[in-house]
Amino acid sequence: MERIPVYFMPGLAASPIIFENIKLPEDKFEMFFLEWLLPELDEPLKDYAKRIAKNVKHENPVLIGVSFGGVLVQEVAKVIPTSKVIIVSSAKCNTEFPKRMRFAKLVHAYNIFPTALIEKAGWFTRFSRGNSFIARKLRLYEKYLSVRDRRYLQWAFKTIILWDRTKPDPGVIHIHGDADGVFPTQYLRDYITLKGGTHIMIINRPKWFNENLPQIILQD
Repeated sequence: MERIPVYFMPGLAASPIIFENIKLPEDKFEMFFLEWLLPELDEPLKDYAKRIAKNVKHENPVLIGVSFGGVLVQEVAKVIPTSKVIIVSSAKCNTEFPKRMRFAKLVHAYNIFPTALIEKAGWFTRFSRGNSFIARKLRLYEKYLSVRDRRYLQWAFKTIILWDRTKPDPGVIHIHGDADGVFPTQYLRDYITLKGGTHIMIINRPKWFNENLPQIILQD
């Protein structure tokens, strides 16, 4: 039996390390991990998706994207044939964005996002020893957020806020936690609920994904 190729795309600025605890049965699935590329100057999302699609080496793969990676795999699916598109902790169109993201679009707030804070995450970690909660959060931040190039960060924040898809693709499978603070469920429709799941549930709830992803991928 030929194994099903499954390509994983991490969230904004994140490394594929976020999938380190995701395990699919090796007799049925073959796992591949996509990484963020540095964008060209003012590169449209559709052109960026074409470049990412070149790293997909199999026909009709399953694409799984987290957060902004979920937005991206939906655009990649416009470029290449896929057997299934699954998004996690993401949105199927811009009408599922929370009000703060719509407001950011209205006032062009993406032009003033403090990308320097992400670039300096390592510096903050060294000076956070007095607060164990902050230190723990920053260690996670430093481990999983590997892309700190300012050009990429500015492009990414602007690109997601300006995403122009207004209607969801009914074929997209959406997995979402009911405690997600980035994309609150009150704005979403038609998704598989992970109770207690937060925006980083791909990291801290891998057992659920390992138990449920195979059947989600295989179902007609």
